[in-house]
Amino acid sequence: MRFIHSIPFLIAALLAAGDASAQHQSQPTEESRKLPPGSAAERKARMSSRANAVSYTKKFDLSGLPHYVPEEKPTGKLRVYGNNYVGDAPLGRWWKEAFEKFQPGIQVEYYLPSAAIAIPGLYFGLADVAINHEPSFYDSLGHLRLKGYEPVGFSAFTGSYNFVIIVNKDNPLAKIALQQLDGIFGAARDGGWVGTTWHPEFSRGSEKDIRKWGQLGLTSEWADKHIDVYGYSLRYATAIEFSNKVLQSSDKWNGDLHAYGNYRRPDGTTYLEADQIVDQVRKDRAAIGYVRFHQNLPKEIKVLALARTSAGPYVEYSLDTAQDRSYPLWGDQSLWVSVKPGTRMDAKTREFIRFVLSREAQELVQRDGKYLPLTAEAAGEELKKLDQFTGAIQ
Repeated sequence: MRFIHSIPFLIAALLAAGDASAQHQSQPTEESRKLPPGSAAERKARMSSRANAVSYTKKFDLSGLPHYVPEEKPTGKLRVYGNNYVGDAPLGRWWKEAFEKFQPGIQVEYYLPSAAIAIPGLYFGLADVAINHEPSFYDSLGHLRLKGYEPVGFSAFTGSYNFVIIVNKDNPLAKIALQQLDGIFGAARDGGWVGTTWHPEFSRGSEKDIRKWGQLGLTSEWADKHIDVYGYSLRYATAIEFSNKVLQSSDKWNGDLHAYGNYRRPDGTTYLEADQIVDQVRKDRAAIGYVRFHQNLPKEIKVLALARTSAGPYVEYSLDTAQDRSYPLWGDQSLWVSVKPGTRMDAKTREFIRFVLSREAQELVQRDGKYLPLTAEAAGEELKKLDQFTGAIQ
């Protein structure tokens, strides 16, 4: 793992990797105002400039990734549902064109209005592949109820819009471990989830709660200062993802959490939840918050280095540490499929996943310049997982 000491470099990397002009591009446009607020069509119109923009120009070394060489030549339609960002950006079109050149017998059909329909598309038999982040509890439960097993995912690319932990610039803290974040943002719990399976061994008591800055080693005026906690509304998938990564997928949060959601101001602009969190942390010296990567972080904000455990190493957030996944709170999007354990995956689906994990497809991710391409190690892990589904069809 890599530790980057230069804070100016960190901020520059955040700006380069991130959601370019996110605040501006999330606001209504002349075209979007003509459409039903919150609809897929309105969102697409509002985000069109962002979908076609490049957020980073760095070129990663992808030479270790395998070239795509078809193992089978199946025919028919391949239905891909889910993530609107892939469809709105050039990436979806580029993947389709490149894959169909390798596999002229397969016609890729996209239906990508929203990640919200990804997993339902699978369990209702409408999709062969779903592009989405980690399924929600009810996504997985619906699939289990209708199919008899949970969906299987294969990481397709790494996010450049990951969680960062922020404090006020006056706070002397510079780094924090995930277990400490659990102590700050979480509460005593009786267990946690992995998919739809409850694990009581994930329980912890209130003695592990962290409510004062002195519990993190701060002294003097900070020792008895109460930690003010800020984050997203718990109804958001963002909060659920943070719980999955930090709180052992539990629903037990710090009762003093200040949680925010987007809302429309009288002038018609949207006050983003992340902006609300940042604005609170910049004003509150005793604050800590988690946000998605956020452009133009004000000078009153400091981003903490993270470690998986208190033993370290502590890793600063940057384009490189997100892409190589040494930063502990990296995120991704995956290709989800319905395949019964111990059976052979449909050949069209398997070939498409193999293509996405190839150098050819990951070079297109990099060219698109929003998501980050997989490393050779990450792609190799997914290919090993895929090998489990090459047996005889039952």
